[in-house]
Amino acid sequence: MLRTALPEIKTPLPGPKAAEILKRRHEAMPDSIKSVYPVVISRGEGAMVEDVDGNVFMDWVGGVGVLNIGYSQPEIVEAVQNQAGKYFHAMMNIITHEGYIALAEKMNEIVPVKSKNRRTMFANSGAEALENAVKIARCSSGRPNIIVFSGAFHGRTLLASTMTAKKSYSNGFGPFPDGVYRAEYPYLYRMPEGMTEEQAIAYYIEKLERMFDEASPADMVAGIVMEPVQGEGGFVPAPMEFVKAVRKICDEKGILLIADEVQTGFGRSGKMFVSCYWDEAGCPPDILASAKSIAAGIPLSAVTTGAEVLEKMKPGVLGGTFGGNALACASALKVIEIMERDKLCDRALEISKKCFAEFNAWKEELEVVGDVRGVGCMLGIEFVTDKKTKEPASKLVSDIIQTAVRNGLIIENAGAYGNVIRFLCPLVVTDEQLEKGFEILKAAIQANL
Repeated sequence: MLRTALPEIKTPLPGPKAAEILKRRHEAMPDSIKSVYPVVISRGEGAMVEDVDGNVFMDWVGGVGVLNIGYSQPEIVEAVQNQAGKYFHAMMNIITHEGYIALAEKMNEIVPVKSKNRRTMFANSGAEALENAVKIARCSSGRPNIIVFSGAFHGRTLLASTMTAKKSYSNGFGPFPDGVYRAEYPYLYRMPEGMTEEQAIAYYIEKLERMFDEASPADMVAGIVMEPVQGEGGFVPAPMEFVKAVRKICDEKGILLIADEVQTGFGRSGKMFVSCYWDEAGCPPDILASAKSIAAGIPLSAVTTGAEVLEKMKPGVLGGTFGGNALACASALKVIEIMERDKLCDRALEISKKCFAEFNAWKEELEVVGDVRGVGCMLGIEFVTDKKTKEPASKLVSDIIQTAVRNGLIIENAGAYGNVIRFLCPLVVTDEQLEKGFEILKAAIQANL
């Protein structure tokens, strides 16, 4: 059974069938939709993928955080099939379907925003969720500007790509919307030399506060948008003391704190959202955007906030044709049910413990492993050429990725320099599969030293 299989490579990559399909891809699609992996999926189960040539891979990318519950979970397949037998779609701006309401009720129960009187709306992608979160913040506050951070990734639509730090994602697409200002994110591995962690956090807070003098007056700022763990930026967690300080600034200045949990949400952190940890520390966000693993691969995203935040929004200004599609809502309801029933948050912590133990052992053993970090099992391994200079080992990571995939492990890089290997393996991975993944990745590292 593929769900419990181990990696097995039967042909050189790409195999003959995959090569033909990849040729068709090149001729039919823009090359700007980049893919660096010579893999054409035939089927997937759990954490495993089989390609069209019969090669079996372990997937540590999971659609970039979409498949926390794994490929082809049978109960989700059944839930979507049952819904499909009734109707595929009903636009909520026109007529009501109950699945949307049931999912909104569940999200209002589990999403840890500051208000207890919560409301949730649905869209189709993480970028759409962030765009709607910004619209809501601007309307609620009556202010035009937002603050985002260095290293941020918020999506590929026009506003979201403006909010995104890495400009290679938006090269040639301008002009861009105004009102977006960028503060420095607390990347503690690369904090100013000689500082303690406490001093560094104070330094980053001071730089954020300086934004109100040098970028936008505080009374013109609608929201501060922050990823609890930066994804594309290198899997960098926001230190809790920094989050507390940002929450305090927002409260004092009437700014809404927006958590981008598009990638961090739905069990990966060891809680349903990283903001659950924020909430326990007394600094929950005002608005939370989520997507990716919410519906096991069917396009869906959500924005959850307090009813009072939405009071100034006029009827009809939110919504969209496919937002909260009936099939997606059916899938998402089943995803949350299974995550809670099967205790996948606890499983995330078990996986995290194994990963930290393994990766930190590599950090002690190998000069090229500079840092291991993350929350739960959203983990990053940062590679450097030298631990003292911390020079990014970008080419090494690129070579490791290609070696790993040829041996049956799909991994992906991250970070401004592309020198971080990210761990986003489905939470249903078996212990045997996980150990095999460690073996393949370490061998790939050693093969490229």
